[in-house]
Amino acid sequence: MLRIVGVGFGIAVGVGGTIGSGILRTPGEVAAQLRSSWLVVAVWLLGGVYAFFCTASVTELATMLPQEGGWYVYSRKAFGEYAGFVVGCCDWMMQTVAIAYLAVAFGEFAAGLNPGLATHLKLVAVVSVAVLTLLNWLGLRAGSRAQEFTSLVKALALIGFVVACFVVSPKVEAANLFSFSRLVPKGSILLALVVALQAVIVTYDGWYSPIYFMEEDRDPARNLPRSAIAGVLACIAVFVLVNAALLHVLPMAQLAASQMPAADAALLVFGSHGKQIILVISLITVVSTINALLLITPRILFAMGRDGLLPRGMASVNSGGTPSVALLIGALASIALVLSGSFETLIAIASFLFVAVYISGLVALFVLRAQRPELARPFKVWGYPWTTLGVLLASAGFLIASVISDIQHSLFTLVLIAISYPVYFFAVKNRAALNSEPVIPILKEAKAEYTKLQ
Repeated sequence: MLRIVGVGFGIAVGVGGTIGSGILRTPGEVAAQLRSSWLVVAVWLLGGVYAFFCTASVTELATMLPQEGGWYVYSRKAFGEYAGFVVGCCDWMMQTVAIAYLAVAFGEFAAGLNPGLATHLKLVAVVSVAVLTLLNWLGLRAGSRAQEFTSLVKALALIGFVVACFVVSPKVEAANLFSFSRLVPKGSILLALVVALQAVIVTYDGWYSPIYFMEEDRDPARNLPRSAIAGVLACIAVFVLVNAALLHVLPMAQLAASQMPAADAALLVFGSHGKQIILVISLITVVSTINALLLITPRILFAMGRDGLLPRGMASVNSGGTPSVALLIGALASIALVLSGSFETLIAIASFLFVAVYISGLVALFVLRAQRPELARPFKVWGYPWTTLGVLLASAGFLIASVISDIQHSLFTLVLIAISYPVYFFAVKNRAALNSEPVIPILKEAKAEYTKLQ
């Protein structure tokens, strides 16, 4: 691996992995639950606090164990190889499914700009993955620069959108063209808060992105705390500002009823060009996130291959510093999902698994604090153990809610995890066979000569 990245890349991959097209859609879902401007902003801030202390907790883990692989490394160190294997496989599957989902979204956004592409959505999605895979195949330098550029453009585009919403006030007549009956909140305010917070936490997913590159950072003990914390703070600021802008432009009833509130706001602010502007911003956000995930996924397989839990070829690195075989495997898996056109089940499973992966890391922090106090900790999470315990309990609550709301996919996920044990057993057995010393038989002549010498 090449140690060539620093704070700028860490911030870029954090912003790129976190800020996706969800922020242009989720505010409507949250508003539909809460119907109150201050509650909407409060929930986004609360989700930001959750992401912040999760980031601080995982930053301690990453600087304590500065190795490639992210969550896999911490589970393996705290709970053993099988736990590490399960977490690594789950993490890789989540990211691969996300790449496929985002590639399809890219095709849809591109078709929105150019209707002629509507009949070639899968082709556009596959090309987007292939082009970004080729870019990352060239090496970490090319991939990291692309990430820095796309993340910067994405952040500036969203900030520009926010400024326009506040500066270019829509006409009152335009806002009044929409007539919506008052929507009655479903259930209690507590249930509404829980559902809204679930949507917010999903949107914040990706705050952990910088932890996968610890062996490629020039000074991880110094740089990761800066980049991880700065990245999550930047995401919180963007999310809160976007919601404030939407609340400024759209009446609450319209915001709550909208499936794409950013597009509705853009139509009021920019007129007939609003749709095109939002589609361009959406394309930029999706490209940036896909590139971040294509940087992350091969590092997971690289770490597992190096430790012998996957074929050793996964740990091969090209001259540019890219785990090339692992990158190719991940890209082909994502393309296969795009072409299949039916990965809704995997999306549901991934939505269940991502918070389970969080929990594995947060619990690992408690275990390693207790069992390995001698490990160097260049960074320690503030307010430990209460802050980490707080986000751990919140994650557990989110996981329980996910299980209750989707029993079928939760049970299917448990079955998949159970099936993983024979695969793990075979991998470990195969590794033991490869690492065992060859037994050289003693020839009769050599034995006779040995006897004479005795």
